[in-house]
Amino acid sequence: MHISIDTDVCIGAGQCALVSPAVFTQDDDGFSTLVPGHEDGAGGHLVREAARACPVQAIAVRE
Repeated sequence: MHISIDTDVCIGAGQCALVSPAVFTQDDDGFSTLVPGHEDGAGGHLVREAARACPVQAIAVRE
């Protein structure tokens, strides 16, 4: 699984980190980023749900 976050689109709503905290977190500025070591979505069965929860659709998930 490949996860990408469009940092130009992200508004820092934090929905991804709330839905899938094992994979997503927020940086010091409040914008979404991937938890180190979980860039491939491993252990994050809620990754797709987190992408759907993003209000600006800044997250893409591909196999």
